[in-house]
Amino acid sequence: MARGKARGSVAVLKHEITIVGGGLAGLSLAAALRRHEVPVTVLEAGTYPRHRVCGEFISGVSNETLTGLGIIDLFDDAHRHRSLAWYENGRLVHRDEFKNPALGISRYVLDERLREQVEALGGNVRTGHRALPELRDGYVWTAGRRPRKGPWIGLKAHVKIPVNSADLEMHGGNNGYVGLAGVEDSWTNICGLFRLDRALKADGTNLLAAYLEAGGNREIADVLRGSEWRAGSFSAVAGFELGRQPPFPGLLTLGDAESMIPPFTGNGMSMAFQAAECALGPLIAYAQGTQSWQCAANTIRAAVRKKFRRRLAVAGALHPLLLGIGSGSLLRCLSAARLLPFQPMLSLIR
Repeated sequence: MARGKARGSVAVLKHEITIVGGGLAGLSLAAALRRHEVPVTVLEAGTYPRHRVCGEFISGVSNETLTGLGIIDLFDDAHRHRSLAWYENGRLVHRDEFKNPALGISRYVLDERLREQVEALGGNVRTGHRALPELRDGYVWTAGRRPRKGPWIGLKAHVKIPVNSADLEMHGGNNGYVGLAGVEDSWTNICGLFRLDRALKADGTNLLAAYLEAGGNREIADVLRGSEWRAGSFSAVAGFELGRQPPFPGLLTLGDAESMIPPFTGNGMSMAFQAAECALGPLIAYAQGTQSWQCAANTIRAAVRKKFRRRLAVAGALHPLLLGIGSGSLLRCLSAARLLPFQPMLSLIR
């Protein structure tokens, strides 16, 4: 009798994990922890479903990672993107193929699916809850970037584009770049990163076209103005810097709260899942009482930094090149001479 009672109380003895931030890193980690019967609460400031500024292009994550997190079935109907076309100021400079297809699915759909899975597995997702950083055991911060004075603005919307020249179109300009990739229901996600320009007076959906036009991409700007826009999909975010984010001393951070890779890489969403994968084992050990919180947190920090160090360094070096004066002509020259090392560069940021 006593032995049966002890066996039934095992789950109660596990330490709970509190995850602040219900984005990709937080929700996928919560789902994976629940599959190991770890008590989990996710605190999310917003609600679901909602649109986010995101390329919605998942490149570089393996099936093994998604399977290990227990979420691979959520991508069964995602687009498989294989072809790339890169333009500079409206001129095609490079075509290529991805060795492994990327996944195209909107955050509007994916975040909601992840939330539903966490709750179906017995996890607690509390929306409309704006938490503050706390230095306590079992507290994981995945609440995204920390607001900072930065030179960038991110803009995103879903539109119906008449014809795409490739699964992924990249359009570089004098002030930034945008990527176009298909998501569900024949919508195309267009998401761009631009140098913040307060002289542009356009607002709402006109702002994205205005930034494109200001950067020399008048043709794609005109296409957007004449296209159908998905209601509620336009999103904007400003006040951030790329690369490693300033740390909260002593706090365990994952996802964009830990680092933000330049979006041209198409690797940001993959990094969120990979960060969750790095955290899963140590957090299970902590929850089961076989590892201290400090040890688990330090192990996770070391694993995340080791996994992402090279790609962040390479992407950080390439990013100014893509936005620098004359970079477009350099890309055109390298491509024309068939010297553009696309596949080697791609491997360095994966």
